[in-house]
Amino acid sequence: MRIAVIGTGYVGLVSGVCFSDFGHDVVCVDRDAAKIDRLERGEVPIYEPGLEPLMARNVEAGRLSFTTDLDAALEAVQAVFIAVGTPTRRGDGHADLTYVMAAAEEVARKAKGYVVIVTKSTVPVGTNARVAEVVAEANPDLDFDVASNPEFLREGAAIDDFMRPDRVVVGVTSERAGAVMSEIYRPLFLREFPIMVTDLESAEMIKYAANAFLATKITFINEIAALCEKVGADVKQVSRGMGLDGRIGNKFLHAGPGYGGSCFPKDTRALARMGQEHAAPMRITEAVMEVNEETKRRMLAKLRDLCDDSFNGKVIAVLGVTFKPNTDDMRDAPSLTIVPALVGGGAEVRVVDPQGRHEGEALLPNVDWHDDPYAACAGADLLVLLTEWNEFRALDLKRIAGSMRSPRMGDLRNIYTADDVAEAGFTAYDSVGRMPFARD
Repeated sequence: MRIAVIGTGYVGLVSGVCFSDFGHDVVCVDRDAAKIDRLERGEVPIYEPGLEPLMARNVEAGRLSFTTDLDAALEAVQAVFIAVGTPTRRGDGHADLTYVMAAAEEVARKAKGYVVIVTKSTVPVGTNARVAEVVAEANPDLDFDVASNPEFLREGAAIDDFMRPDRVVVGVTSERAGAVMSEIYRPLFLREFPIMVTDLESAEMIKYAANAFLATKITFINEIAALCEKVGADVKQVSRGMGLDGRIGNKFLHAGPGYGGSCFPKDTRALARMGQEHAAPMRITEAVMEVNEETKRRMLAKLRDLCDDSFNGKVIAVLGVTFKPNTDDMRDAPSLTIVPALVGGGAEVRVVDPQGRHEGEALLPNVDWHDDPYAACAGADLLVLLTEWNEFRALDLKRIAGSMRSPRMGDLRNIYTADDVAEAGFTAYDSVGRMPFARD
């Protein structure tokens, strides 16, 4: 089957590459000529483990290509996936659908023959119905259907998520469109991964409901962590005890500095806005958003306590600034709240992140970037573990403590234990949802 994917951002590129690996003939389209040039040279503009060799393999096999020419891309296609950005609109919190509608209208004007126009971007409920209207208005003679196919990709594990999904959700309004979508995902059907076919509105809502629920789990355990600190409980033990309950599960129950990334912040805001517009307030989601911001501020209070109530004149080493490991994504990362507050408080901040520097240099000005965590910690007054990259999970703590001016640690991902840190020679340690220690 021949497929066009409009947009070569995170979702579009991963989807296009994986569809080609299914055996389909895929062309990825983007207006950004520089990005297309890089892709044609075999360069992947995002960091996602395993994506570069998979892309190279399918380009070499002749199943995957890249272009800025939408007319050529639409030649003889059966399906067009719209995977453009839907950023939060300024002022009202809603998803900005400008790029989605522009892409739909352009496809309508250029497509020939029957085509299924598939929205892969995350869009509010009712968007696909509006896409159908836009397409019909732009080209009344076009034979088409609209489908909704929300993505559920975790950054850092996107290829595995695409190839071995928990489920594939497809919203359609006709059997004809359903048949096209079934053929596209046929390799997954043969491997018995569940493919769920719904109406358009339900498919759109599933995406928002799922992300809001996961954000709620993260925020819930962070609130429990705050209470654990007050009553002397250990949130890691509490999380494990909760997660062993099959009705709850252990995923997304890891206390930390709050959620971030490209999906949870944007999607919770959009869901809350939809609730307001339809007089069905999403009170839990609104509370989740509020508590998530409060969690970041609570982390700052911890770090300030470790610095004797002032960041001024302190040297602070921050390990990890991306919103999670195995990605270069900085969008709504807790570091964007925490690091500027450290700098604004007068600290000299040294940052180490395996993939965060490319975006981070513009987003986090006035910090010193290091490649080596040991060099960053030398002479520092505080070590902050902010993203749980594997490189930071087995540090030589004794070496680090011996090199610091004041060996103190703010472990905001609960990577280490108080006993390990104390034995290594640190004089103060605080984490999330566990008891701190300090000694003279």
